[in-house]
Amino acid sequence: MGTPLDTREAQVAEVLDTLYAEYPDTDISLEFSTRLELLVAVVLSAQCTDERVNQVTADLFEKYRSADDYANADESELADDIYGITFHNNKAGYLKESGRIIAEEHGGEVPDTMSALTDLPGVGRKTANVVLQHGHDVVEGIVVDTHVQRLSRRLGITEETRPEAIETDLMPLVPEDDWRMYTHLLISHGRAVCTARNPDCDDCTLADVCPSERGDGGVDLASGEAW
Repeated sequence: MGTPLDTREAQVAEVLDTLYAEYPDTDISLEFSTRLELLVAVVLSAQCTDERVNQVTADLFEKYRSADDYANADESELADDIYGITFHNNKAGYLKESGRIIAEEHGGEVPDTMSALTDLPGVGRKTANVVLQHGHDVVEGIVVDTHVQRLSRRLGITEETRPEAIETDLMPLVPEDDWRMYTHLLISHGRAVCTARNPDCDDCTLADVCPSERGDGGVDLASGEAW
């Protein structure tokens, strides 16, 4: 049986209060200056570090400035331009086709709805949420990346395993005004303290509310399985 809703809501409130104090300036770490650049960066970031993406896009964004530029690109050349990004060949195809769709169906502008964004190749709900939040200032959900997935389970906030199921579980628990920052706070904590392989539980500000650390619930830190 899962933890009662009101207990999880109280835990989320404490997690938010603690992490807001710990990471007051946290925000998206991808570098971009336009909505198209944001979309491209987020597509490239799938299973790749933001640091690596920023290295690659520094030159990429100088060369490709519009949806038409991606649509008209030679796909093999585009793949070479993003070499070093995980699955660069597949992502080159995504970017080229997305450029075509944006140019032909959206007047060259990145769309501002979940349905239109998720119609683009390589764009799932997570990517669409990032683009909506940081490109259009529209918050429709919670971005569930690997850090949010890991920490939300370790903290016993959710027992779900799939990102979309985790998002559905989190939305009633996290105040809507905090949906955007919940992601950034957990990413910052996941990078700094609650890492995937070697979480620093002794120096964790959430130790008192973490069932995994206490050993009375949540997710086993070694196996990743629910208690």
